[in-house]
Amino acid sequence: MKLASLKQGRDGALVVVSNDLAWCADAGHIVPTLQAALDDWDRVAPLLENLATDLAHEAIPMRRFHEHAAAAPLPRAYQWADGSAYVNHVALVRQARGAEMPETFWHDPLMYQGGSDGFLGPRDPIPLADEAWGCDLEAEVVVVTGDVAQGATRDAALAAIRLVGLTNDVSLRNLIPGELAKGFGFFQSKPASAFSPVFVTPDSLGDWWHDGKLHRKLMVDLNGQPFGRAEAGEDMTFDFGTLVAHAARTRRLGAGTIVGSGTVSNRDADGGPGRPIAEGGVGYSCLAEVRTIETIRGGKPETPFLKRGDTVRIWAEDDRHHSIFGAIEQVVE
Repeated sequence: MKLASLKQGRDGALVVVSNDLAWCADAGHIVPTLQAALDDWDRVAPLLENLATDLAHEAIPMRRFHEHAAAAPLPRAYQWADGSAYVNHVALVRQARGAEMPETFWHDPLMYQGGSDGFLGPRDPIPLADEAWGCDLEAEVVVVTGDVAQGATRDAALAAIRLVGLTNDVSLRNLIPGELAKGFGFFQSKPASAFSPVFVTPDSLGDWWHDGKLHRKLMVDLNGQPFGRAEAGEDMTFDFGTLVAHAARTRRLGAGTIVGSGTVSNRDADGGPGRPIAEGGVGYSCLAEVRTIETIRGGKPETPFLKRGDTVRIWAEDDRHHSIFGAIEQVVE
């Protein structure tokens, strides 16, 4: 089942979307918003599944689904916690700035709590007031949970995952060092994130979802050129069950909590840093990583951060090269 929120008010209008993303059906007679559905998931989910079946059989009124008309599936959420599950990415960034990486990073996930009071839609522009802030894209996988008890096990956390999607978790890289130096985490350096047009139930992903990981390529284009084709299921040190359980170690998580994977990152085939697509590698899911590798190899970064007018596109495909979640496509303004 694929769910989306059309732009309407602050919390959107919930629709069920066809598997090919061509059509949608209004779900308002069942539940008005995705958050309301998550709050009452056990009762509502079967009704939405029936609606999705009727949509597939063209047995109900339906209309074209236009991704540009979609808000983030959860236009605002009670909680947005972003992890850093691809420790390869963390290790590279620290290596570039000459910082030693603690061994605990391989066993204890990194996670921060981001702003969740207003997310960007998949076609909304990236607002950038000052290019000197070092605007970066970050292509990630996300999950949305139901209620998760404090101290939940990994298996219990996995069972609580209701939906899977994608995000562009925008970072202002040049503001990060100063904020981290204060010892109090990200704030100004992490503006609003954008999400894929649809979120998908794990069972609908079939074999592409197992062991708490999405096993598809995360496709990233920058200004119309291939930039990243990393495999989201590879080199993921911490699966989503582990990430959700980590978030719930000392607190319960409310239904509608979004948990991110962090920047998807693959090692090269020889075990070293990833290579650009033009050099036969799988590329990157953020600019910071390619800049890091340029620094390691040549002493300084060459690739610039995002400028006004740049276009970022993030999506994932099925075996027939059809989009699974729809595409995040944003212009920097």
